[in-house]
Amino acid sequence: MSSFIPDASVSMAWCFEDETNAYSESLLARLEDDEEALVPSLWPLEVANALVKAKQRGRVTETQIIGFLEDLSEFAINVDTRGIDRSLTEVRFLAEQYQLTSYDAAYLELAMRTGAPLASSLDEQLREAAVAAGIQLVQQP
Repeated sequence: MSSFIPDASVSMAWCFEDETNAYSESLLARLEDDEEALVPSLWPLEVANALVKAKQRGRVTETQIIGFLEDLSEFAINVDTRGIDRSLTEVRFLAEQYQLTSYDAAYLELAMRTGAPLASSLDEQLREAAVAAGIQLVQQP
C-alpha cells in the first residue's frame, strides 16, 4: 500500500472549507481510496491545537469538530511513534540545517526515514527543505 505524509496544514484544509483547494482535495481522495497516510507523533497535537483555536475564533462548533474527528478516524492515518526518540537528535539537526521549526523538521525526518513523499501546500520553507534534502513531494494536481 502506498503512503504519503500530509503536514498539519494540508490535514486542516479537510476541515475548513475556506482552506480547501485542489491539492488538499486530491489528498483526501487518496485516503478515501484506502491509501495510507503517515504522520509524525506531533500531528495529533497540531490538529487538536488548530481545532481549539478555530473553536475559540468561532470558525467551528463542537459538533463540527466531532464530525471532523470521526471522519479522520475512518482513514488509515498512522502516527509514527518511533520518531519521538529522534526529537533531540535528527529532528533538531534537520531544523538547524534547513532553518525549520522543529515541528516541520519532524515531517522532514519522517519522510527521509520512510521514503514516503511529503504533502504540504502552505509551508513553502518545508517544501524547499524537502527538495534540498532529496525528498519526493506529492505534486499539485
